[in-house]
Amino acid sequence: MSVSGWRGSLHGAARLLRPARATYARIRGVAAQAKVRREFERFRELSAERRDQLPVRWEDRLLCLEDRTSDHGFDRHYVYHPAWAVRILAETRPEVHHDISSTLHFSTMLSAFMPVRYYEFRSIELGLSGLECASADLSALPFPDSSLCSLSCMHVVEHIGLGRYGDPLDPNGDLKAFQELQRVVAPGGSLLFVTPTGRPRVQFNAHRVYSYSQVVSYFDALQLREFSLVPDDPADGGLVANASQDLADRQSYGCGCYWFVKPAT
Repeated sequence: MSVSGWRGSLHGAARLLRPARATYARIRGVAAQAKVRREFERFRELSAERRDQLPVRWEDRLLCLEDRTSDHGFDRHYVYHPAWAVRILAETRPEVHHDISSTLHFSTMLSAFMPVRYYEFRSIELGLSGLECASADLSALPFPDSSLCSLSCMHVVEHIGLGRYGDPLDPNGDLKAFQELQRVVAPGGSLLFVTPTGRPRVQFNAHRVYSYSQVVSYFDALQLREFSLVPDDPADGGLVANASQDLADRQSYGCGCYWFVKPAT
């Protein structure tokens, strides 16, 4: 059989299997609904023994049927990289920290321990003591040269210029952001930078992935103090401190955590 004929046979078999898959999914769904209804009735019986009785009605249900997993999964990038950054800031203890559009959990929690100024491309309303919010365009930051002693920008630059968040399409948007970040860091100051690290490519319109050497070269006015990595394979570790370039280069979509410092002179 020719290659085209073989592929045609596979596609035909896949089409024949679709109704069976759909039927199986419906059966699983019905079975799950029946099981949870039985659990509801049992729970309602047990609830009769509770003193401060809360209403237990089937019409109030909000079923979550996908959470019964054998382990507690989590987004490795977004759990490990803020934890990495907080540990560095616990060591450096800046008088004030500036963050450009990193995950909100990072800035909001950090503001309990030090003043944080958070900047976002889109409008945002956050009200917490120790936290100030303002708008900023990462391709043209509103700060003088060499003015910020402590700065972070984590899992952000890879998106700039792809239009995902309403920003203008710009193939060089990320390069402008790299230049702006290193421009505003004060001599002796720190930049905590996180981005996908591994096989370099653009995955439009989600993000870009950079090689380790690309990131280091983009920040040519800064010195790399520490590189840590969340690798693709959990078997290689959770957060690998002081990871090697060789490990970084073996990744497809690793989470590269770079601590840069601007020379004091």
